Amino acid sequence: MFKKFAMTIATFFGAGLSPVAPGTMGSFATLPLAFVLSYFGGRDALLLAAVIIFFAGVWAVNESTKDSAEKDPGKIVIDEVVGQLCSFLIVANALEHNLEPKVWLMYALGFGLFRLFDILKFGPVKWADTKLKNAWGVMLDDVFAGFFAAVVLMLLARGL
Repeated sequence: MFKKFAMTIATFFGAGLSPVAPGTMGSFATLPLAFVLSYFGGRDALLLAAVIIFFAGVWAVNESTKDSAEKDPGKIVIDEVVGQLCSFLIVANALEHNLEPKVWLMYALGFGLFRLFDILKFGPVKWADTKLKNAWGVMLDDVFAGFFAAVVLMLLARGL
């Protein structure tokens, strides 16, 4: 029972089961959640959700991979969910109660930047991905990618 529940969380309710680009699908599936959290609660709601989902993700990844040799299968995308949420943390207050056209561009840029940093895996992103061969590493590499995306998004948002 716990394994099935853990897999539901780890795949972000099935988004990671996509046969094509499951990580991208997990990130894309996070955008409505990021919008609702940012729009109604700003940075505090986004941060609280990211922290809760991070720890739930560590548990879910650990639980769903404990009988497997593969510690980061492609279908596990809860790490992308947390990383994608992190990519909007610095600009979250600008997204709160805001439906201006530039906001939609910020969501698109945040999505693209997070995917870029998640795929490139340099610096601490690569360290967490290659050195921490456990659920913490699975989750942390995307948190780091999300923070890189957040900084670049903040810089780009100044010009919008």
